[in-house]
Order: sequence, then C-alpha cells, then structure tokens
Amino acid sequence: MIVFLALLAFYVAWNLGANDVANSMGTSVGSKAVTLRQALIIAGILEFTGAVLFGRAVSETLATGVVKPEVFADAPQILLIGMVSVLITCGLWLQFATSKGLPVASSHAVVGAIAGFSWVAVGVGAIDWSSIGLISFAWVITPVVSGAIAALFYSVVKRWILDQPDPLFRLREWIPWLSATLLGIFGTIVLPPVSKPIDTLLTNKFGINLPTHDIPLLIGAIATFSLTWYSWRQLDSGGWEEEKSKFPNPLEQQMARFQLLSACFVAFAHGSNDVGNAIAPLAAIAYINRTGSVPVNGFSVPLWILVLGGAGIVAGLAVWGKKVIATIGEGIIPLQPSSGFCAELATATTILVASRFGLPVSTSHALVGAVVGIGAIQSWKSIRFQTLQSIALAWVITLPISAALGAVIFLGLRLVAT
Repeated sequence: MIVFLALLAFYVAWNLGANDVANSMGTSVGSKAVTLRQALIIAGILEFTGAVLFGRAVSETLATGVVKPEVFADAPQILLIGMVSVLITCGLWLQFATSKGLPVASSHAVVGAIAGFSWVAVGVGAIDWSSIGLISFAWVITPVVSGAIAALFYSVVKRWILDQPDPLFRLREWIPWLSATLLGIFGTIVLPPVSKPIDTLLTNKFGINLPTHDIPLLIGAIATFSLTWYSWRQLDSGGWEEEKSKFPNPLEQQMARFQLLSACFVAFAHGSNDVGNAIAPLAAIAYINRTGSVPVNGFSVPLWILVLGGAGIVAGLAVWGKKVIATIGEGIIPLQPSSGFCAELATATTILVASRFGLPVSTSHALVGAVVGIGAIQSWKSIRFQTLQSIALAWVITLPISAALGAVIFLGLRLVAT
C-alpha cells in the first residue's frame, strides 16, 4: 500500500512539474534567456532545494490548516482515505489542464479536494473556514501584488535604461543596482532562516556569537559584488555576434544573464510553496500510517518523500511541460529578457513572502499578474486577452471541480475500504 501511495504521489508531482513548474519557467524560455534543457536543470536543482529548505510551513498549512484534523482523532483512517482521494483528484485535474495547455493553480486543486472530502466525511464543521478565507484572500491579492511590483520594476528599467539614448552605457551604470535588488530581495527573505544552522554551529562549536543578520549580510554583499564584477566583464567582452539570432540587441543579451538568475529564484520560490501541494497529502498519510494518529500538532516531511516529489516534478517538466511553457512565455505578451527579468523578480518576491507566512499561493497567479503588469506599462494592446480569459476560467473552475471530484473519489474509496 505504501508503494502504491508513493507512486500516486509521484504521479501528482509529475503533473505538478508538467504544469506549475512549467509556467514558473515560462517567461525565461519564452524570452529565449534559457533553453528548455536549461530550464529542466534549473528547476530540478532549485525546486528541490526550495522545497527542502523553505517548504515546511506551507506543507503544514495544507495538511493541518484547511481541515480540522482533531475531528478525525477517533477515525484517523478516514483522514488517510481522504488524503488518498486528494492525491488522485489533483493528479487527474492537473493532467487534464496540462493536456489543454492551461496553467492552473495546484494550490486550488489541493485545497478544493481537501475541503470536498472533509465535507462529505464529517460535515461542514470539519473545514477550517478562517484558514480557507485567508488562503482565498492570498489567491486574490497575489496577481495584484505581483503585477504592481513587476510594473514598478519594468517602469524603472524602461525609463532609465531601455529608453535612454545610449542604453548600454546606462545599463553599465545600473548593473550594481540591478544586482543589489535581485540578490537583496532574495537574501532578505531566504537567507535569515537558512543561515540559522551556521549561526548555531559558530556559537556551539567555536563560541562565536554574531548578530543575527551578519552572515546573511556578508553573503549578500559578496554575491552582489561578484555578480556586478562578472556582469561588467561580460558587457566588456562583447560576444554579441555569436547570439545575434536569439536577442534583438546587446542590451537584451546582457539582461538575459540577469533573467537566468531571476529564473533560478522563481524555481526556488515555486519549490518553497507549490511542492507542498504534491507532498503534504503523502506526508500526512505516512504520519497516520506510522503513528496511528492524526497530525494535530504538525509533522515533519520525511526525506524520501521530498526526493520522490523532486524526481516526479523534474520528470513531468521534461516530458509534458513544453505546452504550458508556451502559454505563459508566448501567449500573453511578447517577452524580451528585460521584461521577463522584471516579471520573474516580481513573481519570486511575492511567492517567497507568502512562503515565509505559510500561505499556499499560486505561482501561476503571481507570474500571470506580473506579465500583465508589464504589458500594461508597454501597451494594453500588446496583451492577448483571449489567453487571459482561458487562464482565468481555469483558475475559477479548479476549486469547485476539485472539491466535487475529491468528494466523489473519497466516497468511492471509503465504500471499497468498508
């Protein structure tokens, strides 16, 4: 049974990779900053890293925050069957959406499926409606916030670099600021909790007590200086003729290098948030199977589940991800590396902040909002609203469909089990 459930979770992670990870990398592939093979490598490494280092809070929210686990205290097997129905529901719906090229929100599918089976299993009182309300608010505000941040970033880049008489000279002046912004945002959100083990080691092993933020500041300063120095060298070395077919001018060629880093941050951010959609149900199942009780006070995700989820995500992206990448990267507005960089920086910022607070938001919400925000600055006429209508429809129908499907599958599984 455990082997079967592990394969089922792998199937969900596969579909998650084909859909959500694909749209998180779509702007980079669409602007030709990275190839599909490079996107696979980036996603494979950083999705896994983000999930392991930064994904615990979201996984706990999904496993214990949507449904009230204490109502299943006398019947943990019912919760186990319910989590199995969540895995099946999410896998089926994500596979269908991917086949249509629709970048749906896996967080909608997971929350909807959990709410659906809980309702028919125990009743409406089993659902934590305050948590549902907070998550729903986060879903609504995510594209708005991400779009505003992207529009702000792109306005600055457009005004002070792209629209200047000598944009390459202006870019050289702005490289330190772009480096500091890119690494500063990522470092401020991610490095403090990640660097805690280093602080603990220095204190316990060597008796060195450093202020809390000294190590993150040092790492950030070194990284910013290194990126600035490397970017100046690349700008001076030329090499434009070699990649003339990919980029319209030398400036966009240089911005593509910055977008490569922003793509890494989006992959990390996605791993920190959305991977919980694939592994949280299996982690809850494993906890119930191991302890015979429900995870009322939280739980830890076993390493083998993380490895399984990471492998499934990479496989799904490699085999099925191309179609959704095309929808996000090319179907909303035409993207260049300069605009793609701003979209990804806004997306990563929004998702990482949500992950810090344990909110299971949608990377597709954030990325679509960011792309639309940039389109508003460029020209409203450049936005393909027909594509947006299809994406919005997929978002809206995912929650009720997954809730209904989760309820039906749960009833069927409970009937078989009894």
